[in-house]
Parts: sequence; structure tokens; C-alpha cells
Amino acid sequence: MADAPDGIVLRRHRDLAGRQWHPWVRRSLLGLVALVALLALADVFGQRPSSARTTADAATLTISAPNAVRGGLLFQARFTIQAHQALQDATLVLGPGWLDGLTVNTIEPGPVNEASRDGKLALELGHLPAGAKHVLYIEYQVNPTTISRRTLTVELDDGETPLLTTSRKLTIFP
Repeated sequence: MADAPDGIVLRRHRDLAGRQWHPWVRRSLLGLVALVALLALADVFGQRPSSARTTADAATLTISAPNAVRGGLLFQARFTIQAHQALQDATLVLGPGWLDGLTVNTIEPGPVNEASRDGKLALELGHLPAGAKHVLYIEYQVNPTTISRRTLTVELDDGETPLLTTSRKLTIFP
């Protein structure tokens, strides 16, 4: 049998004398990484959309979007407006939480006009006759460095007149 190389102590390096517990540390850490991956696959960390409906005399606004997302994730928010009476200049006003740390990839169908209203994004949708339904889709990507829990506010206006306001929470995981 050949001699062990210099610096190698067979009792310690081959037989792991005094280190019987080290493999369990490695296995535990690997199991922890696998557990996080399994929890993500089970949708514990977000993406499943939830719907919230707010009703006023003039219109009903339904928002479908996830309550929790992860950094780098693509997701969609759907805003459905059902007009109960004619809205001359329907405007959806999104609070800063809908934009800060999120990248807007697209807004479909494109609004008639986009403007800033005291730091909020105002999307002018135009005239909605009574009984009309308008669905607006916004596709997002979460910036990978964003980690927070925030309040997302939405206001439906007819021109400058607020018709209804709603809010929801969004949790952004790393």
C-alpha cells in the first residue's frame, strides 16, 4: 500500500475521526434549501391572484392581482370596471405602490392618456356608457432588489371627481 500524501492524516481525513456530526450539518443545510424550493412550488410565497370588488353607485371595480410575489417574477393585474351609469371620462388612478420597485411591461388596452396626479399614475380610459364593461391589464415584473410589504391604492374617477377608492396589500419576497 502506498503511503499517504504529505499533510493527510488518514485517521482524520479518511476515517473522519472526531467529525461524525459534520455530514449531518451538510444534510440539514441541503434539506433547508430543498424545503424552501418545495414551499415555493407549493405557492407559499405568492403569485396566485386574488380578487377584490368595490362597488359605488356609478360603477363597480374588480381587481385581480396576487397578494404576494417574489423578486424577478412576472405577474399580471386585471382591473375590471362595470359602469352602472355613464362615465364621461373614466380615469383609473393608481397609487405609488403599484409602480415603486415594479417594472410595468405593458398596459393593454392602452389608455387614452397617461398622466401624473400628485405622484399617482392616472390612466384615462375615456367614455364608458352605462352598462359598459372595461377590462384593463397591466403586466409587471418585480425588480429583484425590492423586498417590502406595501399598500396598493386604486381610485376610479370620472374626470377629476372620485367615484370609489380601494386598497390592498402586496408582499414582495426576496
